[in-house]
Amino acid sequence: MAGWESSYARGPSGPGDPGEQAAAFRNLCRSSPWRWQSLRFEYVDRPLADDSAASLNGNSQGLVRAWLRRPGALRLESADGLVLQSTTGINDSRDVFYVSSTRKTWLLPPHLVTPVYDDSGLVRRRPEAAYGEPGFGNGRFAAALDPVELAGNAPVPLEFPAANAVELGTIKDVMHEGRPALECTVTPNPGYRPGDPGAPLCRPGRTLVRIDAGTGVCVASRWLEVGGPGHEPDGYGHWLRILAVDEYMLDDLFLAESMNLTDVRRHISWEIPAG
Repeated sequence: MAGWESSYARGPSGPGDPGEQAAAFRNLCRSSPWRWQSLRFEYVDRPLADDSAASLNGNSQGLVRAWLRRPGALRLESADGLVLQSTTGINDSRDVFYVSSTRKTWLLPPHLVTPVYDDSGLVRRRPEAAYGEPGFGNGRFAAALDPVELAGNAPVPLEFPAANAVELGTIKDVMHEGRPALECTVTPNPGYRPGDPGAPLCRPGRTLVRIDAGTGVCVASRWLEVGGPGHEPDGYGHWLRILAVDEYMLDDLFLAESMNLTDVRRHISWEIPAG
């Protein structure tokens, strides 16, 4: 982690003033690249209700299991263990044969640059860096892992109304799959710029979103409006259950062909020949 250790940070829901709560919510949406390096989770590309009957344990249709290690390493499996996607080329090097005419290609990964933090250890202003998460299915998968589109890279001037990416409703502390999260109903402003216009985290009108308090990941979204035939609100959104944060992950997990690396966490037995 760069600059601020998240273990020292206070929770994002501490302020009681609505303005401070809104600022903390937006700062949490900007913080994902600095709050974790690897994530193991389950994901479905549809909204679920917040009750035990609709949890992923009892509703596994379309479920994928994911192992993600920043930057860019992703493994996906179906609910029955079939490998759907596995990253290759994660160790590609930019050597003397690499040519590019743009400086963007040479930007550092976010965890190697230092943002501006607030007093709670959340990111108030994001620096220029090589942002971007691996995708699957549509752009909402990547946007959920780093929901900065709900906040923008930095606070907006107070004198400009509706200048924020989205307007925030009442912010609530909730539990999501056993982890604390912030829940809020958001409404996009004209300046809302989703990473994938075809699969934004929030659609026109009201969308209920949840942001995991520990990782800054958008763990749930559910569109609350009725958009006409074929666009019912029950069909648009996602649900994500975090299983582990910052687990040790070998390269073999993400490669199509094993490199036969040794997992150093396991005991290695040495057989000494007699005589």
